[in-house]
Amino acid sequence: MKKNQLRLIKQILAGTLAGLSLSCAANQDSPIGSVENFDSFSLNKAVENNVKASLIEGQEKKYGKALKLVFEPREESTIELPTPAQGYWNWEYAGDLNLALDVTNPGSQSFQFWLTLMDASGRKQERSAVINAGQSARFYALLTGRVANAQTGMRETPPAWQTSEEKLAWRSGDRDFDFTKVTKIIFKAYAQFETNTLIVDNLELRVNPAQDPEYLVGIVDKFGQAAKKNYPTKIHSEKQLKAAADAELASLANAKQPEDRSRFGGWSKGPKLEGTGYFRTAKVDGRWWMVDPEGYLFFSSAIANVRMANLETITGYDFNDASVRKIDPEELTPEDSRDIIPVGKKSLNSRFLASPLRREMFEWLPPYDHELGEHYGYRRTVHQGVLEQGEVYSFYKANLERRYGQSSPNSYIKIWRDVTLDRMVDWGFTSFGNWIDPMFYDNQRMPFFANGWIIGDFKVIYSGQDYWSPLPDVYDPEFKRRAHLTIKQIAREVKNTPWCVGVFVDNEKGWGSMKNDRAHFGAVYYALSRTADESPAKKQFTQLLTKKYGDIATLNQAWGTKIDSWSSFATGITMDKLNDASRADFSMLYADYAETYFRIVSSELKRALPNHMYMGVRIAAEWGMPTEVVAAAKKYSDVLSFNNYREGMHPDTWEFLKDLDFPTIIGEYHIGSTSDTDFYHPGLVIAADQTDRAKMYENYMNSVIDNPYMVGAHWFQYIDDPVTGRAYDGENYNVGWVSNTDIPYQPMVDAAKRVNKSLYKRRSKIAPIQ
Repeated sequence: MKKNQLRLIKQILAGTLAGLSLSCAANQDSPIGSVENFDSFSLNKAVENNVKASLIEGQEKKYGKALKLVFEPREESTIELPTPAQGYWNWEYAGDLNLALDVTNPGSQSFQFWLTLMDASGRKQERSAVINAGQSARFYALLTGRVANAQTGMRETPPAWQTSEEKLAWRSGDRDFDFTKVTKIIFKAYAQFETNTLIVDNLELRVNPAQDPEYLVGIVDKFGQAAKKNYPTKIHSEKQLKAAADAELASLANAKQPEDRSRFGGWSKGPKLEGTGYFRTAKVDGRWWMVDPEGYLFFSSAIANVRMANLETITGYDFNDASVRKIDPEELTPEDSRDIIPVGKKSLNSRFLASPLRREMFEWLPPYDHELGEHYGYRRTVHQGVLEQGEVYSFYKANLERRYGQSSPNSYIKIWRDVTLDRMVDWGFTSFGNWIDPMFYDNQRMPFFANGWIIGDFKVIYSGQDYWSPLPDVYDPEFKRRAHLTIKQIAREVKNTPWCVGVFVDNEKGWGSMKNDRAHFGAVYYALSRTADESPAKKQFTQLLTKKYGDIATLNQAWGTKIDSWSSFATGITMDKLNDASRADFSMLYADYAETYFRIVSSELKRALPNHMYMGVRIAAEWGMPTEVVAAAKKYSDVLSFNNYREGMHPDTWEFLKDLDFPTIIGEYHIGSTSDTDFYHPGLVIAADQTDRAKMYENYMNSVIDNPYMVGAHWFQYIDDPVTGRAYDGENYNVGWVSNTDIPYQPMVDAAKRVNKSLYKRRSKIAPIQ
């Protein structure tokens, strides 16, 4: 079928579906219309948590009342709207729906707000958006229908119809949400450092307009940019791209660090301690620091993920030759950390179109024999997306070749390496962050952090928080073997260089959270439900409990259970509710698990890399920080590491560092925007535009620098995601310091120079730990 015929059919279908939806709206008893206009709103029935609500006159007289929400400066602030008389909203409807609302920000700074919906079964959907200072806008959240639930391989898509309204970006939740029983509508804000106000009005359930049948067609140009958007950094020709590269090369020719830096990026104007030849930590004048190899105090201001891995996007093609999907069980690098692996020539003839939806997104893809055809590769597994595997293309690599040319194989990569180093120096950073390409390990200009993942065919434990992967069963001997192999490989790459600050191992594991027993001890619940024969963790937990209680009757008395015997216990048990005794035992079991994990990793690192610090596992603060895991991390790590996707280090969350009194680093944070970029999803923390993004970056970094326990923070990541989503999981965020055409965001560069130039002076003036 020809492409124009396919588009004609799409247009006919879109028009037919739109007509059906509008017909239903006119002829059936439906929920379409006002959900809440606040004219008769019951303030006393709203559930407020760190939010003060009041009713005011609407922005226009015809609107009547509006809801004014004053969010207190807390880590989390929420307000839950009262439900109708029956206890829920029934939004059952045959057509495609969206929820719209008017929002005003009367304050002097941008404000990111969240909209959370919950159903009667506890399922949840969360979306978020930002509204600029002094602005009013109408927002909408896609709820049901093809556009809302389409699997596109992108975290967020372009608007499906022409509108001046703002789309709430999808964050997380259950796609099988029950819209016939919506029990909660919640407005929320996170990590507020000042009081912020939001005015909300006119919540309305609406039928989606007829969609543009080509809203996903031709959305990316030959440079990998959004073809249908205009924005300041957009490149329009190869000549313009080359001119930008030449101008930057000239400006970077004399790049140099701030004057107060040592050879390794430490504070040359500050106290000088004993130099051990490698990085370490020390508490000086009541503040934690890292110390560089020469003995100068060191704080790691850095950008993470400076590498070529995970920059590709799915093209829509696959290969029938199964050999392209072969995975060696002894591989040490996970799929999302691999650079492009080309498809062999013998497999190219088996290429076929597996997803027309994905292929139609691109205005241009080169033939394999094109000079830019070498930037194709293959992704053998996909975390989430349209395809389970498939061909990928790196527009970023193609643009590097366009910028710098190719005088010899991969010569543009060599230039990119030098330009990247010059940028880091010129922008004032003291090191690279995590996930740095090993090509930088011998650079001798910028300190770096090494990293590795422990992957393999060991048994696993499902904690209920298994977004990236389940937890390893650390009692399985295969886990220890794989840890040994991974860290041995890291040591081969690092080569004992003093420029390596330390080593991160693993990332954002699903440890659980402290919100309730099930979330906290999910790994223990799961292991106890298994048999001792199939689960090494269950076998270990059974032995620990047998040693403590002796006979099963004593355990039953403590736990309030009726387990027949230890043999029955070994075959698997389930616990509905914990009492004080069982909760304490679950904590003991989980502490043993966490200690075993960190002890294995730490011992392997000490054996293979005795001169380098263990930087921990980069615990996702947003997901939860179980006390047992944090305690074990402190016991075996040299520096604790957390990923913190908030607007800064809020005291409500980070006050516990006082009790730990231990050097701590932020492994990931970022801020993004869509208003003046080619992106449809801003990222996890949202700014109004690039200027606001730079301001928020400064505020975040200052909150870290001013914390006496913090020894660094690493922004994630160096390069923007592909507009059509990175191949592994579809993230298409504006979170880079450079675009996909390798153009730096100047407001961010200027902010980095300000922050990094004053870093050590500011750090030296903070109050010491009491």
